[in-house]
Amino acid sequence: MNGVSIASSSTVIFPLESAAKFPRPFFSGVRLRSAVPQSTPSASIAYRKPAAAAVMMAKREEELKEIRAKSTEQINEEVVDLKGELLMLRLQRSARNEFKSSEFRRMRKRVARMLTVKREREIEDGIKKRYSRKLDRQWKKSIVVRPPPSLIKLREEEAAAEAAENAS
Repeated sequence: MNGVSIASSSTVIFPLESAAKFPRPFFSGVRLRSAVPQSTPSASIAYRKPAAAAVMMAKREEELKEIRAKSTEQINEEVVDLKGELLMLRLQRSARNEFKSSEFRRMRKRVARMLTVKREREIEDGIKKRYSRKLDRQWKKSIVVRPPPSLIKLREEEAAAEAAENAS
């Protein structure tokens, strides 16, 4: 058994030199399940049609135009709101409520785009990275905690429903 033996079409056994030291019932080789690489289904899923990619790119460009049209203060306000929405989604997930898991990625990407536009403006103004981080820390400390818009909307709906019950 000094060579390579093939047990079946998908199993290859390579014996080890130290196999004589162990009693016979022990496994005496290295077993590889698949000698031939197989195509993974995820590789075919990851491929997108060019038309779909172009549509996604156009949406992203529209969103960037919309973000660039806003002032820096408006961008800061929306970042705070989106981070509050992300907190609400995390709370829903931890409470095992129903929610759209795709919202996590969408919101994180939108926050990243907004912060990127904010940093682009700082670069145009000649603000270096170190000073930018200092300004960012100051901005984060100055944020007033407030409920996210979705929670405010939910509270308003509950109050309207309660008022409708009391009226009838």
